[in-house]
Amino acid sequence: MITGVHALFYTTDPEGARAFIRDNLQLPHFDTMPGWPLFDAPSGIIGGHPSTEPAHGIAFSCDEIHATINELQGRGVRFLKPVQEVAWGWTTEFEVPGAGAVQLYQAKYSHP
Repeated sequence: MITGVHALFYTTDPEGARAFIRDNLQLPHFDTMPGWPLFDAPSGIIGGHPSTEPAHGIAFSCDEIHATINELQGRGVRFLKPVQEVAWGWTTEFEVPGAGAVQLYQAKYSHP
């Protein structure tokens, strides 16, 4: 029985990425061993999206994208794109140290 999902960042800067997730995104965490925190993630969903190449990724959702951007920028998060409206919501990207771009989005649909 599957009991959860473990999302991974493969990064060239693990200490920087961990500090970013802890300090900038402020996700709660616990140490599995000294210097190796795991972060509690908010509720999640899994989607299957069309692509020309196999891949997987992570995206963070929010309720109010502009307010969330302002809050995260106040914590030093660097956004890479302006907000764009798409058919299913609004989206942008921010950078995780050593791991590249990560999507932030506000959905137009509601999660049951």
